[in-house]
Formats: sequence, structure tokens, C-alpha cells
Amino acid sequence: MEHKIAPSLLAADFLNLQKEVEMINKSDADWLHMDVMDGVFVPNISFGFPVLEAVKPICRKPLDVHLMIVEPQKFIPEVAAAGAYMMNVHYEACIHLHRTIAAIKEAGMKAAVTLNPHTPILLLEDILQDVDMVLLMSVNPGYGGQKFIEHSVEKTARLKDMILGKGLNTWIEVDGGVNMETGKRLLDAGADVLVAGSFVFRSPNPLKTIRELKDL
Repeated sequence: MEHKIAPSLLAADFLNLQKEVEMINKSDADWLHMDVMDGVFVPNISFGFPVLEAVKPICRKPLDVHLMIVEPQKFIPEVAAAGAYMMNVHYEACIHLHRTIAAIKEAGMKAAVTLNPHTPILLLEDILQDVDMVLLMSVNPGYGGQKFIEHSVEKTARLKDMILGKGLNTWIEVDGGVNMETGKRLLDAGADVLVAGSFVFRSPNPLKTIRELKDL
């Protein structure tokens, strides 16, 4: 498939949130990535459901909601009510991952599982066939603007081999340190969706930057 671009709202100007969302609406972005952090699972607090609910009526792109929180399964109804297209939960945060993935789908959303940089892809062996997407973190989750972890390219390639080896069509999304150079290498390795935060929202011309990422 043609790769997708999902700008991360975490890097947006929150004093001008409507303007930022309207920019995404006009852009060639495919999704809007929403990072919800609780200060427990990751060492930062971002935003919660009031922001998702405020964005829902004005955003014309599908919402890709990434929960970096403990016990994300408790909030499946709230994420669905906020209009999420995709709900991402961390492997490391879900004791009963299969049950959580099933509940996300029952709520009408697509289901994704996220791996931290240190978490091996082999742990997905018995859940890969049940998820729509795997999100690989290419920085340690919690803060935007971090340096890209080089091992992520090879990890993406190995995950792609695992997906193809099972005859699946599972998407691979990568989040963290994505720019033109790292984005190209990730796509060549098999990534399907690129999340870009600071690189897009701090660009002198975000619309042009999104288009360039889309053209990689």
C-alpha cells in the first residue's frame, strides 16, 4: 500500500490547537496521531479525553490514538466515544493483551499494539494475527524531539519479515525521530505509517514537510 503519514499532535501549538488541526485537515496527512500520557507508564503527562473530544468535531482525518498509560483497557469506551479510528496500546502495559485487542475491535475501532525500543518483536508471535497494526517506538516514549534509535530500522525489517512469513497484512507504524532521512530508511525496511511530531509542527512550512514525507 502507499505509505501513510500521521503527524503527532503532541508537538502542536496548544495555544492555537484549532489552527493546527485545520492545517492537518488541509494537508496530505492521512491520520492525526494522538499521544495520551499519564505520567506513570511514561515520565510525562500530555493530554486526555477533553482534548480528544475537542479535536473530534473539527478534525477530518482519522484519529490514531496512542495510549501511553497503565491499564489502557479501562478506557476503551472513552477512546471509542472520542471517535478514534485506531487505538494503540502498549504490550508492556497489558497483562491480558488478547482480551484487550478483542475489546478494542468490539468497540468498533482498529487495534494496534505498541512496542517500546527494548521490547523484542518475538513477543508478538501469538498476537500478530489479531492486530491491525504494530507501532514500533523508535525513541523512548514520553517526550517529543528525541534522537532516533538506529536499531529501529533493522527491527522494522525483522517485523516485516515476520508479518510476511505469516501471510498477514498487518501494518507497521514507526514513531520517534522521523525526518526525511530516517523516514526513507524506515519505509525501505517495510514501514507503512510514519509518525512525525516536531519535524512537522516545527517546520517553517508544515504543509510542504508533510507532502515531502508523503512523497518519500
